Amino acid sequence: MRTGTTPVVVIGAGIAGLSTALAAAPREVVLIDPGGLNSSGLAQGGIAAALGPGDNVGAHVADTLIAGAFHNDSAISRSVLSQAPDAIAWLETIGVSFDRSGDGALQLGREGGHGLHRIVHAGGDGTGGRVVAALRERVRSAQHIHWCTGVDADALLMRGDAVAGVRMRDADGTEEWIASDAVVLATGGVGALFARTTNVESNTGSGLALAMFAGARLRDLEFVQFHPTALDCDRSRLPLVTEALRGAGARLIDDRGGALMAGHHPLGDLAPRDIVARRVWEASRSGRVLLDATALPSDWERSFPTVLSLCGELRMDPRRDPLPITAAAHFHMGGIATDLLGRSAVPNLHAVGEVACNGLHGANRLASNSLLEGVVCGRHLGAHLRDRSPRKGRGESRVVERGAALAPGALTQLRRAMWNAAGPVRTADRLREAIDLCERMPGWEARVARALLVAALRRTRSLGAHWRADAA
Repeated sequence: MRTGTTPVVVIGAGIAGLSTALAAAPREVVLIDPGGLNSSGLAQGGIAAALGPGDNVGAHVADTLIAGAFHNDSAISRSVLSQAPDAIAWLETIGVSFDRSGDGALQLGREGGHGLHRIVHAGGDGTGGRVVAALRERVRSAQHIHWCTGVDADALLMRGDAVAGVRMRDADGTEEWIASDAVVLATGGVGALFARTTNVESNTGSGLALAMFAGARLRDLEFVQFHPTALDCDRSRLPLVTEALRGAGARLIDDRGGALMAGHHPLGDLAPRDIVARRVWEASRSGRVLLDATALPSDWERSFPTVLSLCGELRMDPRRDPLPITAAAHFHMGGIATDLLGRSAVPNLHAVGEVACNGLHGANRLASNSLLEGVVCGRHLGAHLRDRSPRKGRGESRVVERGAALAPGALTQLRRAMWNAAGPVRTADRLREAIDLCERMPGWEARVARALLVAALRRTRSLGAHWRADAA
């Protein structure tokens, strides 16, 4: 164990984890980073902020509540969204160069579910990567942060009902315990539990599992957002095709050239993601679905360099040919139940970012609210932990372990079952079959999947991204 004043331990190095670590200064922080890609860095969408003419926080909140099927916590939604302008300003101070027009004004894009242009981008569709790079550069120079890379946190030390430490393990199996009265889970979502996903392979709910086994309350696990436009190709992680393309005028069409969203929603191709994803899923059962961006006048190298590069790797050219697309698991609205400060029901255990559920997103996330959440809530949590008087646990010590993971073949089987049972359209029979499969599997991923499936089975009516074809 480390001795002396215990540090804040942040598990995860995406936007939420990095923002938390920086905001905790001058308190010592141990940042546990498994390494590899994370979803923050892959994000093509920007950051939603009510900054344009005629826009205001009230309109941003209204769009967020509509997209979330009014399952949101409206007070938390307003609190987070009202801080968007400050979040943009802070990111600029640490080196993020947001895209601006010739007169110096921020370029504001529009994405699905938004009534106005309010999406701030950096490097066109490379916003996530630009923001992560700036945060990481600041973390590298921060004297209060000890950055541990290539390691995982696979167990919690409990003293009574409170968290008292974390076990860190490297690729060789070497273990180290870190005493801490402030542990932050910033481990991302569960998208990689589905066969079709835009998520990195590590997003299988590792932090959710630790919290669940420690007794944390979970919330809204059934609400998984399926992005309607992932490239339909032979890859385990499907490349995302940013919603900003549709905001710029790209059209969803069927393989006969018909407008896919005609008559399905007043906003057409820019309807909320759950509506578009279900339509794509339904149309895919009888033919191909395509995204036609060939008429866009945009400077692709400047506005959509990420999409252009990804398509090039697959020998596709979106400037000349419509792209084959599919719905894919993208974002988890549910997670560890927290308040605005990231506090869970387990003393000294906090969560922030996609692994947390504070009620901002409701039953379906409004596009580009997630990077905003990571920055705003991360900074709130870090400042809280900096000034907080920790609670000391009392009672006997015990270890809560995440346990063994599924073998690769079993994980593939689980992912297929999750896509079939808990994808964009669900039924009780398929959910029960998948639950039975999970109960026969030994790994922690199956326990996380089972919890999601049970929540989906219990919610018998459709709401937001949770769509029951057999709803009464």
